[in-house]
Amino acid sequence: MARRYGENQTMHIQEMAVAQGIPENYLVQILTVLRGAGVVKSKRGKEGGYCLARPPGEITFGDVVRAVQGHVLDIPSLGDPNCSEGMKEVWRKMKTSAEQIADNVTFEELAATAEPTGGMFYI
Repeated sequence: MARRYGENQTMHIQEMAVAQGIPENYLVQILTVLRGAGVVKSKRGKEGGYCLARPPGEITFGDVVRAVQGHVLDIPSLGDPNCSEGMKEVWRKMKTSAEQIADNVTFEELAATAEPTGGMFYI
């Protein structure tokens, strides 16, 4: 969708599923979540499908991961009363670093470096 942004066309679920090697039923679930998060929008009808709701330069990898998973990096130890404060501080730094990296990669950048045939984006 990022590569087609600005062409005023939507992508059909079948087309995306084949290109990314994702089962259609699973892709529908992901797209529903992304639509709810305002990352994609859908259009009904014969010419319907999905497209990005915002320019790909405004959508970060972090936005998508948070929409799908709820967080960029889940660290259960942060809520563990048996985990020492020293270790929690290390875990917090790791979490912060992962979030900064994810928030600094846009889908415009990903689309520019992706292989023309697609490739799998593991979310």
